[in-house]
Amino acid sequence: MNIDIRKSIYKNFTDTNEKEIRDSIESSIQEQDEITLPGLGVFFEIIWQHSEENLKQTLTKLLVNELSH
Repeated sequence: MNIDIRKSIYKNFTDTNEKEIRDSIESSIQEQDEITLPGLGVFFEIIWQHSEENLKQTLTKLLVNELSH
């Protein structure tokens, strides 16, 4: 069985509003359910692809800082 996770995430979140997406992200993090990690990865990919360089630098620095603890 071949599942295209990206297409599935896009399809599942078509026509959702900001609150629904935020709630989904927060519940995924709160529940610490690893099944949601691919979806969060797709969200991050979308953010990354549509971000300017300064935001990419900020995100990268944040990750480096948090992972160094």
